[in-house]
Amino acid sequence: MKLKDKVLVVEDEQNISNFISTVLTANDFDVLVAQTGAEAVSMITSHCPDLIILDLGLPDMDGINILKEVRSWSSLPIIVVSARTHEHDKVMALDLGADDYIEKPFGTSELLARIRTAIRHTRTPLDNNEIAQSGKFTVKNLTIDYDKHHVLIGDQDVHLTLNEFKIVALLGKYAGKVLTYDYLIKQIWGPKAKADNQILRVNMANIRRKIEKNPASPEYIFTEIGVGYRMLENDA
Repeated sequence: MKLKDKVLVVEDEQNISNFISTVLTANDFDVLVAQTGAEAVSMITSHCPDLIILDLGLPDMDGINILKEVRSWSSLPIIVVSARTHEHDKVMALDLGADDYIEKPFGTSELLARIRTAIRHTRTPLDNNEIAQSGKFTVKNLTIDYDKHHVLIGDQDVHLTLNEFKIVALLGKYAGKVLTYDYLIKQIWGPKAKADNQILRVNMANIRRKIEKNPASPEYIFTEIGVGYRMLENDA
């Protein structure tokens, strides 16, 4: 079963929020809605969405402040949707790390295209040509399918949980590089997650039972003791 991408819509205008939610739900996204900046910050850290659609004109704070805060700890895709049309506002948002900026009013097709592009770019670093071209990362007998949210050993789906998939997918994106425990924890569970490696170790033990022939002697994901984990790099 394909896991749905989770989108947080941060928008205080009810009619716009309803419109975006309806469009996304109809196109197989899981949708969360926040109407204030405070709600948005709380939901970002507790629900860890795959993408944020962010209005700047919120009743309790400027959306720019939310953008700054999220970018201080995460690279998750953020699309600004705003009635502000001045070039200064666009440049500021993009310079602060927004992945895209859409002016209101906007069409359904444009919104969906921008969302898919932002998610794809975040999951496919520019230096990983294999993922960028095929949507997949393959090393030896293991394949990570980023579009379908599946991990395969040979042609068999190993049925990872959502968090297990996120861990493997993140390691695959940066195959060959060590990702620290702290980085992985923040990316998967959010910035307020306890800096306790135990939950990560439990997930990794489950992952290895599912993908490794011998979990005690892994061939795909290696432990850099005291530092983090590293995915085997595909040198082909």
